[in-house]
Amino acid sequence: MRKDGDTASNRKRINLALQGGGAHGAFTWGALDRLLEDGRLEIAGICGTSAGAMNATALAYGLARGGPEEARAVLNRFWSLVAERALFSPFQPTPLDRLVSKGDMELSPSWHFYDALSRMVSPYVANPLNYNPLVDILDQVVDFAWLKRNLTIRLFVCATNVKTGKIRVFSGEEISAKAVMASACLPSLFQAVEVEGEYYWDGGFMGNPPIFPLIYETDCEDMLIVQINPIEIEHVPMTAQTIVDRINEISFNSSLMREMRAIAFVQKLLAEHRIPRGRYKDVKIHLIEAEEAMRPLGYSSKLNASADFLCWLRALGRERAGLFLDEAYDKIGVASSVDIAAKFL
Repeated sequence: MRKDGDTASNRKRINLALQGGGAHGAFTWGALDRLLEDGRLEIAGICGTSAGAMNATALAYGLARGGPEEARAVLNRFWSLVAERALFSPFQPTPLDRLVSKGDMELSPSWHFYDALSRMVSPYVANPLNYNPLVDILDQVVDFAWLKRNLTIRLFVCATNVKTGKIRVFSGEEISAKAVMASACLPSLFQAVEVEGEYYWDGGFMGNPPIFPLIYETDCEDMLIVQINPIEIEHVPMTAQTIVDRINEISFNSSLMREMRAIAFVQKLLAEHRIPRGRYKDVKIHLIEAEEAMRPLGYSSKLNASADFLCWLRALGRERAGLFLDEAYDKIGVASSVDIAAKFL
């Protein structure tokens, strides 16, 4: 909770970088809820990809509408609607799934049917009407026309250009429902999203999330990454499904790892006085994650939007954000609270 004496003038400024990962984005929901409840942070900018883009947009909209409490309410409404729509989803964990895992659907016939179908049939055939329930949910939660006129913080949403293979970062007047849906477009489920004549897939392929917009487009040097994709695993995958799961984790973390390497290099040059401070930002990295809890979850769990799983992820996110505030708050504005070399290099 907000501590006595905390005011808008003495809050610490920070940027948020929100990873994507399907239903695992409920972990980020919990983390944001706890940070907003605490009240000691002022958010300068937010960059999000996929589910991270949806969290980022809901957060920015709520803050513009009515501040932290309204942002908490908007995030809660978004994820509550996701859980409601999931009641009608073909992707449902079986009772046995619930016994052996927090969120996997490895014993679900509908999951295995989709998994096999997606390798043989494109969404242009399997989903010719391109139905995506998230479109309706976004329309219910966020008034994008109002948001464009009243955005109070820098908001960045990342997508991948299908034809060029380049990253596209939408911001400012470019933020729209289509931009957010482009950021979350899984090519095995949905047709590419067209925005102004260009076609986009999930932003996680090229930036999950990208850090550079926050470095170049804000004056804040502290970056808080909410990480939901595990970087390290304990055992070598040996089954077909766990191999695919690990390929997804590596590919969706690769861009973040490269950016962390570049940041670490600049930090080293600054520490050695080989480049001038002021011209180059002394970026400070902070992290909220739960690798040991998320590591056992397979790819199927990212499509499991059942209410009990989302609530578990939310509680986990709140817990880890609370630990971050307890252990690393004093380092914000002073130094990185995570060892970048040990974690990312």
